[in-house]
Amino acid sequence: MTAATTLPTYLTAALYKFVSLPNYQALQAPLLKACQDNRIKGTLLLAEEGINGTIAGLPDDVQRLLAFLRKDTLFESRFADLEHKESFANDHPFYRMKVKLKKEIVTLGVPGVSPTKKVGTYVKAEDWNALISDPEVLLIDTRNGYEVDIGTFKGAIDPKTTTFREFPNYIAEHVDKTKHKKVAMFCTGGIRCEKASSYMLDQGFEEVYHLQGGILKYLETVPEASSMWQGECFVFDQRVAVKHNLAVGDFDQCYACRHPLSPAEMQSEHYSAGISCPYCFDHLSADKRARLSERQKQVQLAKQRGETHIGESQLGEKRKNYPPVLRQKTHVLYKT
Repeated sequence: MTAATTLPTYLTAALYKFVSLPNYQALQAPLLKACQDNRIKGTLLLAEEGINGTIAGLPDDVQRLLAFLRKDTLFESRFADLEHKESFANDHPFYRMKVKLKKEIVTLGVPGVSPTKKVGTYVKAEDWNALISDPEVLLIDTRNGYEVDIGTFKGAIDPKTTTFREFPNYIAEHVDKTKHKKVAMFCTGGIRCEKASSYMLDQGFEEVYHLQGGILKYLETVPEASSMWQGECFVFDQRVAVKHNLAVGDFDQCYACRHPLSPAEMQSEHYSAGISCPYCFDHLSADKRARLSERQKQVQLAKQRGETHIGESQLGEKRKNYPPVLRQKTHVLYKT
């Protein structure tokens, strides 16, 4: 008799929707309570323009939370058609649950831009290859540089941005509406390029397309044999990256700077687990290196005791507190 195969335990659901939420502040507490009641962990952002986030938990718990969002009278049917993307993992990708209030669910920083007012043409994953194979189409990756580093579509332009706020300046300096008649854009889950398409239309571009459901939907839908995706897709949780069929990828992350690392980069002489990597080796002070070394020692001791070191549950929060120079040089910024 063969040994039973262990199925992945946790369901991850990535979701967003642009919709008018004038009372979004009042939704924070009941939404957090619903997540906690269903043992859900992750992060959800609420703003006047809608909802965005990724959550995870046991499959039945996640489905109950999604049903709550779509049907509860609290939301006045505004999330009735809320879509989400699923993936599974053996380990829980999050350590806590947060519902945050924001000015924007994805920060472009340009007042008045809203996909609820105008938006580009949605292109389904199965139709994406045909569109981006058109030589007249300018294909732009709207993600940040460190995300593009580990994977993108064949022929895509990397704007080399470190935050989405830099996107308008890139368009103003490098994309000409009189020359570039067709522009197609993509991002991880679809939210960033959807808002970018609204901005592009406001700037006078006529034919603007974006990948519906983002890279995640493409990797889930399009067979690898016919895929035009190259590499892996960075995700903002403990999985680090995913591949076709949303299988967990081969990349890890540097604790010091949070840059994604390939297996080859982890063989570098400048890589030391929990302490440094090729992207931040030259930017760490002696004091910082000493503190990281001590933390890594405590992590290993905790593992030997069968415990989780508190530092391992705070990786996402650490990223926000890095010095600006280190964040800039390593192209690592937390998701906005």
